[in-house]
Order: sequence, then C-alpha cells, then structure tokens
Amino acid sequence: MIRTAWSTAAGIRSGELAAVDVISAALARIAELDAGLNAFTVVAAETAMARAAEVDRGERPGLLAGVPISVKDHIWVRGLPATNGSRSLAGFVAAEDCACVARLVEAGAIIVGKTNNPEFCYRGVTSNDLWGETRNPRDPSRTAGGSSGGAAASVASGMVPLAIGTDGGGSIRIPSAFCGTTGLKPTFGLIPTMPGFRGWPTLSVTGPIATDVRDLALAATVMAGPSSSDPLTYPSPSGDYLGALDEPGWSGRRIAFSADLGFAELDPDVRAGFDQAIARIADSGAVLVEAHPAPRDPSPLWDPIALAEGWASEGPLLTACPDLVGADAAAIVHAGQRMSAGEYLDAQEARARYATTWLGFFQDYDVLLTPTMPVTAFELGRLAPSTINGVAVPESYDAWCALALPANLVGLPAVSVPIGPGRSGLPVGLQIMGARWADATVLRAAAAVTDCLGRG
Repeated sequence: MIRTAWSTAAGIRSGELAAVDVISAALARIAELDAGLNAFTVVAAETAMARAAEVDRGERPGLLAGVPISVKDHIWVRGLPATNGSRSLAGFVAAEDCACVARLVEAGAIIVGKTNNPEFCYRGVTSNDLWGETRNPRDPSRTAGGSSGGAAASVASGMVPLAIGTDGGGSIRIPSAFCGTTGLKPTFGLIPTMPGFRGWPTLSVTGPIATDVRDLALAATVMAGPSSSDPLTYPSPSGDYLGALDEPGWSGRRIAFSADLGFAELDPDVRAGFDQAIARIADSGAVLVEAHPAPRDPSPLWDPIALAEGWASEGPLLTACPDLVGADAAAIVHAGQRMSAGEYLDAQEARARYATTWLGFFQDYDVLLTPTMPVTAFELGRLAPSTINGVAVPESYDAWCALALPANLVGLPAVSVPIGPGRSGLPVGLQIMGARWADATVLRAAAAVTDCLGRG
C-alpha cells in the first residue's frame, strides 16, 4: 500500500524516499488492480515518471513533492483528455490546467492519471457509455458511488494516496462513504474550479479524497485561495489547514448531531453505526446536543437549480450531437430546458431562504454530525438503492442523496469520514458540516472523530 500523502512528501523532501520509486510503485499498482476496478480513464505514466525525475533533482520541493495523485475526468489537466464521461467529448483535450490543478503541480504533486465519473457528473454512481462502470474496491460487486467514484476507488484501493474530485450534490462524500475514504467538500468559493466545464456553477466545488484527514488538510492548504481565472473564488480566513490540525480535540466545541435531519430514512445498519459512533465520540469527552435546522427535504430545492444549470451547460452539446449523449444524461439535460429564467430565479430565492435557516443554526453550533449516506454501497447496474429502511426508492433523480445536499445548497464545508462497517462489512460514513469558511474547524473535528474511533 502507498503511504499517506504527507508522509510520502516528507520522505521525499528528506531524501528517505525517491519520487521515481514512489511513482513506479503507484503505476505498478494501477496496472495490477485497475482492470478489475475501472477507476482510471487515462494513465499518464510517461509524464508522471518524467516529473518524478524533476522532483528527485530538487526542482519541485513543495508541500506535495513527489506525491502521486489522480484527478477526476471532469477536471481540466493540460494535455490530458477531459471527456466528462461522455462520448460527445471523447476527443477533447484540455489546453490549460484548472487553477487548483496548477497549484498542486507547482507544489510537487505528480498526476498519474484521470479517473472515471458518470456522464456530465449527473449521478451518484459512476457509469457511462464511454468508459464503463467503476467498481468498489471493498466489494467489486458494488458501486463505488459517484460522481467522483473513480477518484475514491483510486484511493481506497491504494493506487494513489490522494485524489481530486468535485461535489455538486454529494459527489465527493457519496463515494467516500461507499469506499471507506475521507473526503472534503470545501466551502463554496474556497478552491477554484476554473478553467473547466461550466457544470453547476452555483453548486459544485472541487476538493480532495484521501485515506487520512491530514492529507485532506494538506491538499486544501495547497489548493485554496482566490484565482483570477475563477471569479467565484474568495479570500478565506485561514490558508493553513494542515496547521489547523495542531489543535485537536473537542474542547470548547459546540457539537450537534442528527441521525436523519428530521426527514430522512436510514437503513438500520447505518443508523446503528452512526449511533455507536456518536456514543464513542461522547465517551472521548465531546459534549453533544441532538439538534438540526428545521426539517426539510432539500431535494425539491436542489433539483430545479441543478437541472437549469445542467441545461445551460450541456444543452448546446446535446443539441449539436444528440447521438453521442447517453439516454439517461440526455433526459436530465432536457428536464432543465423547460425552466424559465423567472423559475430559476425563484428557485434561487427559495434556496436563499433555506440557507438563512442553516446559517443561523451554525451561529449556535460549530459542527453538525450526520450520516453521510442513508445506505451502504449497493449493487452495480443500479442508479439508486432499491430500498432505504424497507421503503422503495424510485430510480428517478438522486433524492436518496438528500443528506448531502444542504452543504451544496448553503455552500458549507463538509467532510465524510469512515466509521466502521455496516451491511455485509461495507463502509459507513459520518458527515461533519460547519459554517461557511469554517473548513479548518470541520477538518479538526474530522481528525478528532477518526482519533477517538481509531483508539476504540
């Protein structure tokens, strides 16, 4: 197994490790495992080895010196394909890096390849007509989740210690929960998403997936900050998220928890795992209060915004080459076509009212703990779980991901951490949300959770 990103970088900077050996090992593991998982769409072996040699010559001695990383297909990397999981973009090669990718490379990270996502990132599973379906390393008969499923699978399998994904409706946290990794959905505007595909510009963010909270903090430290190429980025209160982990523990923290936010169904094993984790967190010295904002299923708020923005982004592509877009993605794109500008703005106003309620909640609490997903990873070939707590789930849009949606609608930071096995030994995830720009607080809480659960 590959070491953590922070220990790998430290070892390379000290001379204990050689970057060429680290990258060779990562590429060998990809060659060994990826045929059975289908996490990668492109492997950039030659470029990766050349950059490893540069690191060993002392040319890239940054915070991520020599660390092998994967980058989601959706995200632009100069010189590599960015198909967004669609046959309609099969020939597209990015001419420039997304700003956060450029920062990672400047810090010495080495991109070993691009990872799979569903067409246009539209689903909570990872499958498309161009690259096929990504399997879960914990059980290859199960989905890896989505839409950053390839990213999470590349980490959970030990092919890389750090992956970069995106999250517009849970797309970092869903696969992190299913694959047993950690994942950070940062505050909206903290990390640049441009240059890149238009996507869901008011919902989606870019963030890291890893096995270690320290690696999330390290990646955020490198990636965060405003960029002239992305006008929706803003200065943040803290830029040293790794340093924030020097203040571990729960002292002085106001911690709320809720199993279901007052509306969601949970499978019994997820509820049991969450309850056990909360009990152990309380035993570690945390003072917890069972509380949540006014209960409301956020799906009816999220859907019209995502659909309208999807039509604006992918509608022209669907019009130009309808035969090259899969039927499921095409139906979702067309659903946004019917919305008027007035309806879209009305949806944004309703979203703002919802956000006000959540922002008020975080004036009273520092973090809110919930399950990440209401189920564990389900069977391949499905768009949704068949049931949640015995209640049938329609394979419509991704309402089964509703526990993840508040963070996207409100722009909050959220981390998913694994808390143990549920059904059939599959991972269960715990979600930690905080106030806008409280990414450091959320990461500290994630470290405290993993610390107290790990000791048990």
